[in-house]
Amino acid sequence: MYSINIRHLFHLRWREVIVCCIAFFMMGPLAAQSGGKSYNYRDFASKPYYFGITLAYNTSNYKVDLSKRFVENDSLLTAESITGPGFNLGVITNLKVGQYFDFRLLPTLSFAERNLTYARPKTSLIRERKVESVFVEIPFHVRYKSEPYNDMRFFLIAGVKYSFDVASDSRARQADDLVKVSPTDFAFETGVGVQFFFPYFIFSPEFKFSAGMNNILLFDPDLEQSTVVEKILSRSFTISLHFEG
Repeated sequence: MYSINIRHLFHLRWREVIVCCIAFFMMGPLAAQSGGKSYNYRDFASKPYYFGITLAYNTSNYKVDLSKRFVENDSLLTAESITGPGFNLGVITNLKVGQYFDFRLLPTLSFAERNLTYARPKTSLIRERKVESVFVEIPFHVRYKSEPYNDMRFFLIAGVKYSFDVASDSRARQADDLVKVSPTDFAFETGVGVQFFFPYFIFSPEFKFSAGMNNILLFDPDLEQSTVVEKILSRSFTISLHFEG
């Protein structure tokens, strides 16, 4: 059966992503300061709305809450989540509300990998439930921006996100898998970033954390690994590069 295999597709590493983000953060102020002070942000201040695209790298996992049956169960030693990599591609719609606030809608296609592992006592056997997903995500954010300084503004975001897993094989494989997971999810999101104003566009690196608000475990009494888990919540961390204008 076809598998997305995100890890092998992109070969992304944390160090490489962090180095790239640091480079972008350094390039922005240097570009803004070159040739003296610039006021590109004034050209965008008069726009009531604008659009853009976003590219992002994400890491995702689960927060697993074990049930009382796990303590009573002597056939399972551990049940934990392992973080997996992914990437996002989306569009941005930004509506200004006064000088310091924005309403933002960011429809996104997100590729993510999350894993659950189970180990049995007195054996080296580890079973893994790998969830490779393709999410259609609809985040809605409120953004607060600082005063501009040399074509640069810091900002904070907060909002909610609805996501739906459209991967064709993710739900079909759940019939005989270790744990069944709901394809839909709601999450609370918060993050920070910086706007760099260039003559023709705004470049905004952003760091964002998402926390699932609803239990996505689909309980199945016939699956032992499902009965020892009480709740599964999604978690993700995203490094985004926004290009708007």
